[in-house]
Amino acid sequence: MKRLILTSSSGTELDRAGVAASVVSVWFRFVWGPLPSPQKLDAYFGAGSDQSPGDQSLGDQSPGDHWSDWFPRSRERDAVRHLTFIEYCASFDRIELWFDPDPNDQLQLACLLDHVRSHPETVAKLELRLVGFDLMMIEPTWKGWSEVPLVKVRPAHVEAASKVWRAYRASTPEASFDVLQHDLSAFPLLRPALLDLLQELPWSGSGLGATEMRLLELIGAGFMGTNTLFYLRGFRQRGVFNDKEIGTLLEGLAHGPQPAIAGLDDELRVIDPENRRARVEAYRRSRLTVTEFGKAVLAGGEDLSRHNPIDRWWGGTHLTNDNLWRWNLALTKS
Repeated sequence: MKRLILTSSSGTELDRAGVAASVVSVWFRFVWGPLPSPQKLDAYFGAGSDQSPGDQSLGDQSPGDHWSDWFPRSRERDAVRHLTFIEYCASFDRIELWFDPDPNDQLQLACLLDHVRSHPETVAKLELRLVGFDLMMIEPTWKGWSEVPLVKVRPAHVEAASKVWRAYRASTPEASFDVLQHDLSAFPLLRPALLDLLQELPWSGSGLGATEMRLLELIGAGFMGTNTLFYLRGFRQRGVFNDKEIGTLLEGLAHGPQPAIAGLDDELRVIDPENRRARVEAYRRSRLTVTEFGKAVLAGGEDLSRHNPIDRWWGGTHLTNDNLWRWNLALTKS
């Protein structure tokens, strides 16, 4: 039986561990910034071309914008680039889904299932590994793959996961709130991931998402350096965003008209966002404290969004001061 593993960017080590004939990773960051357009997703899963990236006939498709671009071996990549994702899947007898509890992983899973739901011959091959650990912790010598529980994926399960993806893409988060009422038990990690994401909407009373509030709490408790905030995920208790995104959240707390924190290196205002080394050095120089306004936000007496501009994305929802959806266990718009 020829086996294919579909996984996230976290699961690339599965290929080196030799657990399947082929491992294909989905590389999208869905928890931050605007979502890719339907056209970009169609091009990602469609047939590639031998023409150079940037050719107008490819819609300016760049390296990394096609599913085959992430094959670790160039010879294999070149051999399948002309195939659509579904055509490639057709050459395998079994297809296993490996996605860990990380919310971005679970969104990648939902997106993938939304794409295959109209292809019953592909759906019939799907099996889900119930991965309850961080795939990035796998080492090339890992032999424990057979101990990870495996369940058959049914068409009804695919439809349920697809509803999550379509809800997350909507222009308001109401559909994502409503989809929690559907039966998602076939994907036990998907519902908690969606709840984690919903909690990143501004909360009533503070105007902060759950990660922003936790950052403010830790700084208020005396954690002046940024290493704890960036890298100790268990201590931070929030795992939705990566370190680069955490940095942007800190800048939002520090650089608005009414800052909630002080001590963030001021050079971060002008350092090129792509100059990662300089930005990391600036973060390391920072010594953070909570301002009086920040203390009032922590105490529930002030709302950060009433004093500072909001401009970020939550799925397909563009959050601004005029379009601010709040999470307080009963979704509301302010």
